[in-house]
Amino acid sequence: MRVALEVAQVRSAEQRAMSRLPTGALMQRAAAGLAAACADLLGDVYGRRVVVAVGSGDNGGDALFAGARLAARGAQVLALSLSDSVHAGGVAALRATGGRLEPYAGGSAQLVGSGGKAPDVVLDGVVGIGGTGGLRPTAAELVAAWEGLDPRPLVVAVDLPSGIDADTGRSDGACVHADLTVSFGVLKPGLLIAPGALAAGTVHLVDIGLEQLPEPGGRDALTVVTLADVAGLLPRPGTESDKYSRGVVGLLTGSPRYPGAGLLSTAGARCGLAGMVRHVGDGDLGHEIALRFPDVVPGSPTEPGRVQCWVVGSGGGDEPPAVPFDRLLADDVPVLVDADGLRHLPDPADRPEGARLLLTPHAGELARLLGMERAAVEADRLHTVRAAADRLQATVMLKGATSVVAEPDGTSYVASAVAPAWLATAGSGDVLSGIAGALLASATAREQAGVIDRSPGLGRQAIAAAIVHAAAARLAGPGVVAARLAESVPAAVASLIA
Repeated sequence: MRVALEVAQVRSAEQRAMSRLPTGALMQRAAAGLAAACADLLGDVYGRRVVVAVGSGDNGGDALFAGARLAARGAQVLALSLSDSVHAGGVAALRATGGRLEPYAGGSAQLVGSGGKAPDVVLDGVVGIGGTGGLRPTAAELVAAWEGLDPRPLVVAVDLPSGIDADTGRSDGACVHADLTVSFGVLKPGLLIAPGALAAGTVHLVDIGLEQLPEPGGRDALTVVTLADVAGLLPRPGTESDKYSRGVVGLLTGSPRYPGAGLLSTAGARCGLAGMVRHVGDGDLGHEIALRFPDVVPGSPTEPGRVQCWVVGSGGGDEPPAVPFDRLLADDVPVLVDADGLRHLPDPADRPEGARLLLTPHAGELARLLGMERAAVEADRLHTVRAAADRLQATVMLKGATSVVAEPDGTSYVASAVAPAWLATAGSGDVLSGIAGALLASATAREQAGVIDRSPGLGRQAIAAAIVHAAAARLAGPGVVAARLAESVPAAVASLIA
């Protein structure tokens, strides 16, 4: 796991480093890493055409020094300045290695040059992590110019795509869409949260020697969970395991109006992460689940049975859960509340002390819970979900292309990769609730057996479930529907554990 820090924290870490290093050392380290990443992207540097888009400030300096390094290796480097004030040392280094600097005059003529050939790569050094708002008109014109070239050059963002807010991932207007973002020292939340994550492309982190950074899982940073990290969070049964010791997940999902949600959440829970799935329901839905999934154990509202996690609300309709929340929370096991169940959520004051709740809203549902506009939630997903976890006194996972999880104590998590766009399909959230419930049930069973310590929160399991969910979508491929997504979950689990 890694951490992502907001701008104020990054600045503080940089100041500590600069106080013990020679002047300019951080910039040279950043430029060296940036040039190396560009060289890896290009393969052969000699003779390649490189355009550097340069704004004022240190971000432009990083780009200029990197351009100088590429020019020294035989690249034809042209820097186009968007400001009257650019980094003087970077300009001198570029010119010393044969590169050129010109003010950007508008249009695309400078990009293609006299030979009429598009550049191989463009370095976006327009705005750094301190920038706010979308691109200014001249910068937006330059970006549109390179986007319109045929072939379109590869675009490498310097630390952060220009026009993206480093703390939130927000874009208030035009922004750069990069193929590769080379980030310096530590990741920034804006690279990991949509829409910034969608604009960043592949993210490569360069170590520039920042020290005293917060630890992953701490309250002072966003913890970034990778595919490799998930392998350590998924359970591996031993030879002594049985279906009970592996965890039982209970589902209070589906309704006569939305029976499909009950089927899909059950299908997601049957992913191999827990030893048993119990569905509490009767009538036509209970009969259908028994026919489709003969391994699922039935339960009734009067005798729901013992479980290590409850999943409540997916497709529940207007009525509150058949088993009341006070009964579910009295079991001292995690209770995942999704979709319709969020409308019946008990107030924090009415819950038992230490109740373990995981809420899984999408942006519209979280907006209703908080009395906000959906657009306001989408504009600042990280800080909104942190505020929601504190206010609702529950772990909250805000679902989306980049799901973000926050604990009431301020701990927060995000996945390192953007989920496939085809996950935006009816029923996929129901599958996710089943996956998350199975993972929580397994973890709780191991806690009860003393195999692992009781987790202070549910965030790691929640984000791991989101990563499993996205991995299943990648296996299922474009055009996936929720039923086929659920069928791909066991293979996704197997691929992540391997």
